[in-house]
Amino acid sequence: MYPSSLLALSGGNPFNAPRFQLVTEPVSPRTRIANKAAPPAERVVPRRRLAAAAAAPSPAITEQEQYSCEYGSARFYALCGLGGILSCGTTHTAVVPLDLVKCRIQVDPGKYQSIFKGFSVTVREDGIRGLGKGWAPTFIGYSMQGLCKFGFYEVFKNIYGELLGEENAYLWRTSLYLAASASAEFFADIALAPMEACKVRIQTQPGYANTLREALPKMYAEEGLWAFYKGVSPLWMRQIPYTMMKFACFERTVEALYKYVVPKPRDNCTKAEQLVVTFIAGYIAGVFCAIVSHPADSVVSVLNKEKGSSALQVLKRLGPLGVWKGLFARIIMIGTLTALQWFIYDSVKVYFRLPRPPPPEMPASLKKKLGLK
Repeated sequence: MYPSSLLALSGGNPFNAPRFQLVTEPVSPRTRIANKAAPPAERVVPRRRLAAAAAAPSPAITEQEQYSCEYGSARFYALCGLGGILSCGTTHTAVVPLDLVKCRIQVDPGKYQSIFKGFSVTVREDGIRGLGKGWAPTFIGYSMQGLCKFGFYEVFKNIYGELLGEENAYLWRTSLYLAASASAEFFADIALAPMEACKVRIQTQPGYANTLREALPKMYAEEGLWAFYKGVSPLWMRQIPYTMMKFACFERTVEALYKYVVPKPRDNCTKAEQLVVTFIAGYIAGVFCAIVSHPADSVVSVLNKEKGSSALQVLKRLGPLGVWKGLFARIIMIGTLTALQWFIYDSVKVYFRLPRPPPPEMPASLKKKLGLK
């Protein structure tokens, strides 16, 4: 009935509760024992005095105390980076078998004709353990990528939002998400490139190397430092559009779900209900991510397998149809990955009690300018 701000102020008015009350000073144990033995006239009576009454905490203070740190603080960004490590490193490592088959379909479609064929051929030739090839560079590389991707996204989103101002940040929020995620992914791919190159060599060149310890010195001896970074440009081609779609689509999907699907505001949802919305929005975003970035992913897989080839040469050789090989496997992998990543990342925020701003709303100043109530 009344505005929440007025209700908050009413709790601090001088008539809400007595500002002073009588309190009894504590009596020591020795005095209590002496009182029992002494006659009533000689007993020590506890003194009473006026003391300020403690007022109930205001809703604003309670709201602030539920967070472990301030939004935009160094601790906030550090814990967001930790969430990125856990979300990307663990999920990518979990789907190494599917990623291995996907890469082999891309580089040798004649032998590995489909997902099921790829799995059967791999198990027949390398055994069950062969499906785990490349897990070490995957875990290390994507942990580093997750640290930069999620941590820097929060940094750039905050910086760009302040540069735009409150009203423009709302009006251009999709562009804000795209710009912040592209900036973050630029640095994330530099961190990922060396381990991605090792992973692809291990997975797609039988007999080249079985472990990261074998692949690293061998690649450096053959091609030098360039072996680890020659795929960074195709990585940017693949990962930057992927990440832009991943973050922008996720943010807008969450906003739409709370607006049109979830029957109550986010503030009234439990943490578990909020995480379910996060998972659904993440999966929807993942499907679009896989489609947008798949052609570049095919080029990266072939490029890291071959020596002396350029991204343009590989693209011409694959042709318009060849770049879409393994798309179905990648949609399953990326959809699941993206959903799990957002779920884990948001769970880390909940666990560490980090600020989680609700879906954006039009600022009051903008509503006034537009004549909206």
